[in-house]
Parts: sequence; structure tokens; C-alpha cells
Amino acid sequence: MAEQYGALCFRHRDDNSREVLLITTRETKRWMIPKGWPIKGLDGGQVAQREAWEEAGVKGKVKKGIFGYFTYLKMLADRQTIPSVVEVHLLEVRKQCGKFPESGQRTIEWMVPEEAARRVREPELKGLLMRFVLQETRPTETD
Repeated sequence: MAEQYGALCFRHRDDNSREVLLITTRETKRWMIPKGWPIKGLDGGQVAQREAWEEAGVKGKVKKGIFGYFTYLKMLADRQTIPSVVEVHLLEVRKQCGKFPESGQRTIEWMVPEEAARRVREPELKGLLMRFVLQETRPTETD
């Protein structure tokens, strides 16, 4: 199974609720979080942070620890698919830029986590998004 690292990007709204960021994949145009392959010399959170910048133009702070995992079938350039597990890290977005490495290649949209869970296809990713909703209603711990 292939390993990847993903960023569940979020920001606080004026009413202190949270929004999450979804992007579309380049090939199939399905909704997903920014994610990518391991990069030598970087840990999972650092890879997630880099992918969030390259794919969505966002920068921020990665929360300590791993938020969760999900699996999906990754389509390769030759149209073959391989099972992949994604280690997901929370990234609190502090800045969003209009120009970034993959700008123009994807649709980027902020939405409430419940809407994001409806849009993604991967059941385990839906579960992570709904877990994020539940965390929102509980007092938060400092990291």
C-alpha cells in the first residue's frame, strides 16, 4: 500500500465556527484535501504543509500529532490504481495566496465541515471531517 500525507486545512470564521478547505483533483475533479507523497527529509506534518501550499495556496500552522488516516484508490498516470493510505494532519490556515505552484489546475473552496463530508467520496475521509465537526463543539485543548 502506498503512503501519502494530507492536510485538513481549516480557518476560524467571525462567529468562531470553523471552515475547511477542499480542492478538486487534477484528473478526476473529485473533492479531496491537499495531499502528496513522502518527501525525503520532511516529516508527515511538513509534507502536508508543503502540499497545502502547492495545491491550494494556503500557509499556516500544523497542529501537533496525527489527526487520522483514510484510504482510497490512487489513480496513476497510466490509469492504473493502487491502494493508498493518507496520514492526515490538521493545518490552521493563516494566509491564502492567489498565486501558487498549482494555481489554475484545481477548484478550491472553503465550506463548513458537514458540507465537505457530503462532497468527498472516501468514506474514511467523510468520517474524519465529521470527527472534526464534533471536536468543534467541545472545549479545545491547547497544543
